[in-house]
Amino acid sequence: MTDFLDYLESESGQPISRCFQCKKCSGGCPVSTYTEIMPHQVVRLTQMGQQEQLISSPGIWFCTGCKTCKVRCPNGIDISAVLDVIKGQVLKQGTTQAPMAAFHTSFLNSVERHGRVFELGMELGYKMRTKTYTEDAGLGIKMFRKAKLSLLPHRVSARKQVKELFKLQQKGGRVDD
Repeated sequence: MTDFLDYLESESGQPISRCFQCKKCSGGCPVSTYTEIMPHQVVRLTQMGQQEQLISSPGIWFCTGCKTCKVRCPNGIDISAVLDVIKGQVLKQGTTQAPMAAFHTSFLNSVERHGRVFELGMELGYKMRTKTYTEDAGLGIKMFRKAKLSLLPHRVSARKQVKELFKLQQKGGRVDD
């Protein structure tokens, strides 16, 4: 086993080395047709210690965390949990400026702050990170006119618990399913 594989198995809690490449995860993945890296390839690259190829792939940001891979896997490997560790590593290192990474960060910041996504605030954070300030302003105006975009966030009552989850994650803890 490689150090990278050991690290990911430990941090994600997933038995990555058990994968025998049946490709059932990729067959059921709803976003696999939109990305250049399929779920089974993530696992294979991990097994081969190809850390650089994985962390430089824009495809790691496409995972929605739907857990279809885990349900279909005969070994119960949750590739989304592995990708969460990889994404966290990339964000800590600050090695990417990819739009998907900026969206991911903006989304999580919004959830951490408000307990749920505040679309306008998330979008503003995304625009600041990517410096695409006016790229789709027309769409935002249309959404606002149709009352699909709120100027103020709607907060959840359990905001304190959401903040605690983020603190746990920042300390390196895991929240199991």
